[in-house]
Amino acid sequence: MIAEQIMHKEVFTLRPHNTVREALTLMHEKNIRHIPITNEDMQLVGIVSQFNVRSLCDDKPELADATAISEIMVKDPITAHSLDFVEDIAFIMYESKKSCLPVVSSGTLVGIITTTDLLHSYMVLTGATIPGSKFDIRVKNRPGLVYEITDVFKAQKANVISVLVYPDTDLENHSIVTVRVRVLNPTSLIMALREQNFEVLWPNMPGMSV
Repeated sequence: MIAEQIMHKEVFTLRPHNTVREALTLMHEKNIRHIPITNEDMQLVGIVSQFNVRSLCDDKPELADATAISEIMVKDPITAHSLDFVEDIAFIMYESKKSCLPVVSSGTLVGIITTTDLLHSYMVLTGATIPGSKFDIRVKNRPGLVYEITDVFKAQKANVISVLVYPDTDLENHSIVTVRVRVLNPTSLIMALREQNFEVLWPNMPGMSV
C-alpha cells in the first residue's frame, strides 16, 4: 500500500500572506488540525498546526488578524512522496513525532496523510474490519513455517485474510504468527493446527487442551 492510496486528495490550503485568524477559521469550518501553506503554483512552502494557531490566538488574540501565517508556519516541512510505502511513512512520522505529512509529487502538493489515515490503513491491512477469527501461533524460526501454517487453513477451506509475523518477546529464536481468517467458529481450525504440532496461543478455547 502506498501514500496515494490512503492520502486525502482534497487538501485545504492557505497562502503565506493569509492571517492566523483565517487559518483558525478554516480549521473550524473544515474540522482539520493542519493546513499546508503553498504558493500560487501549489508548491509547498510550510505548514501550520492547530496548536500553533491556537497558541497565538489564546496568548495574543489582538495579533490574530494582523499576523501572517508565514510568521508562525513550519518552513520546509517533512514530506512524503505519493509513491512512498505506508509503512515507511509511519516510521517517519513516528521518528519525527509528526501527526501528519504533506504528500508531494514533482514538487507539487497532492495530498496529506494523518495518523488517523495510518490507523485506518493498519486496520485494513490486518483485516480487522472484516468479521472473522484471529489466531496467534508460536513457532520456532525456520524457513517455510508460514507456508506450513497457511497450508493447514487451506486444507480446512478457510479463507485467510491477513498474516503478520513478529518476534516472540518471551522465547529467543521464536516468532508469533498472527493469522486472521474469515471463520467465526475457530474450534476445528485450532484442532487442525494442534494436530500438526503448532502451539496455538489464541484463541484459548475453554476445555481444549494446549
